[in-house]
Amino acid sequence: MSKVSYYTVEGLKKLREELRILKDIERPKASRAIGEARDKGDLSENAEYDAAKEAQGMLEMKISKLEGTLAGARLIDESQLDQSKILVLSIVKIKNQTNGMEMTYTLVADGEADLASGKISVNSPIGKGLLGKSVGDVAEIQVPNGVLKFDILEISR
Repeated sequence: MSKVSYYTVEGLKKLREELRILKDIERPKASRAIGEARDKGDLSENAEYDAAKEAQGMLEMKISKLEGTLAGARLIDESQLDQSKILVLSIVKIKNQTNGMEMTYTLVADGEADLASGKISVNSPIGKGLLGKSVGDVAEIQVPNGVLKFDILEISR
């Protein structure tokens, strides 16, 4: 049974493209590498053949994992999301009560998280702590080195 995870149109498209590249480009490359190594002689002492077979096994494992992820992937219907509460795909402006620093994050599914571009997972400690909050609420979030308190300033989509 595959685990259900939610994705945006962009995130799902990215996953499908990665799978296509692995199957249509990387898989044939791995097969060619095995064929070339096999042509070099005795397979019992052919390190190149062993390495090519191992690389193929890793590739097949990656393809299988990605197919499992896609099997459990569900598209998020943004029109059905409540605008007044923080949910997945919410763009949230928060203010740290300790240092006064303001930050803006977009809450996304695990597979789309990228802190450098301001996208945090709904399953991260901060993401979990923000879910369900409204503008004006204070989110108290347990992190490894204590409790952080954030004021919710804005919510948008």
